[in-house]
Amino acid sequence: MFDAFQFQYFFGALVSLVVITNPPTKIPLFISLTVGMTPEQRRQQANWAGIYSFLVMLISLLAGNLILALFGISFGAMRIAGGLVIAMIGNQMLFGGQTPNKAPLVRRNKEDYAFFPLAMPGIAGPGTIAVVIGFSTEIAEVSDTAQMVSAIVMTVCAIACTSFLAWLTLRCSEFVANHIGPSGMQVLSKLMGFLLICIGVQFVGSGVRTFIAGG
Repeated sequence: MFDAFQFQYFFGALVSLVVITNPPTKIPLFISLTVGMTPEQRRQQANWAGIYSFLVMLISLLAGNLILALFGISFGAMRIAGGLVIAMIGNQMLFGGQTPNKAPLVRRNKEDYAFFPLAMPGIAGPGTIAVVIGFSTEIAEVSDTAQMVSAIVMTVCAIACTSFLAWLTLRCSEFVANHIGPSGMQVLSKLMGFLLICIGVQFVGSGVRTFIAGG
C-alpha cells in the first residue's frame, strides 16, 4: 500500500510526465514515419521507442544531480529554469498550436526512428528531461534515507508507467487517430498546454523558495 509520501511522488511525477510527454500528440509523427512499414516493423518501432524513452528519463533522474553539480547549478536555479521552460512549452501548446517536444516530420534513408525522433525528442525531449531533473532535485533534499529511496522508486515507477502509456499509444496509433480525429487531438493538446503552465508555475515557485533559502 502507498503511504502519503509515496503517493505524493508517484502521482506528482506521473501526472507531470504524462502531461509533458502527451502521448496522443505523437500519433501523427509515428504514422508519418512508419508509412510503408509492415505491421511487424511498426510494432518494433513502438517497442524500442518505449524502451529508449524510459532509459532517457531514468538516466536524467539518476544523473541529474551529478550534472548540476558538475556545472555548479543550484537546485533552486534548476527548478526555476525548468519551470520556465515547461511553462513556455505549455503556452505554445495553448496559444500557438505547438506540441511538447515537437520533432520535424521528416523521413530518413535508414528506416529506424525508434530513438530519433520518436523517443528523443519526441517523447523524452527537453521539457520531459527538465521535469525529471526537477523531481531529482526535490528527492536529493529528502533528509531521511529510507524516504529518499522510496521517492526514487516511486519516481522510477512513474517513469515506467509514462513510457508504457507512450508505447501503448504508439501501438494503437492508427485506431486512436481514426476515433479522436484532428479536432479531438487539438482540444487535448490545448488542455495539456494549460496543465503544463500550471506545473511550470509550481516548479518556479518551489525553485524561488529554495533559491531564497540558499539552495
